[in-house]
Amino acid sequence: MEKNKLRHVAVIMDGNGRWAAERGLERAEGHREGAKRVLSFIESLAGYDISYVTLYAFSTENWKRSSEEVSTLMNLLCEFLD
Repeated sequence: MEKNKLRHVAVIMDGNGRWAAERGLERAEGHREGAKRVLSFIESLAGYDISYVTLYAFSTENWKRSSEEVSTLMNLLCEFLD
């Protein structure tokens, strides 16, 4: 594929809670770090002619988490999508 020919990039965000647990951090810290990395990744796409970026950041399974964690995830989505 030639450079600058990508049109759509999709990212499945997974493993942030495990990342935090492996480091002895709260799950929320992992989610925040994941959001920062997505921003960095999106910025790295600036030199490409990308029309669409899809972030799969919240699945139906995530609703089974604690209300505190769901709230944290929703707040992060609002903060970073702004």
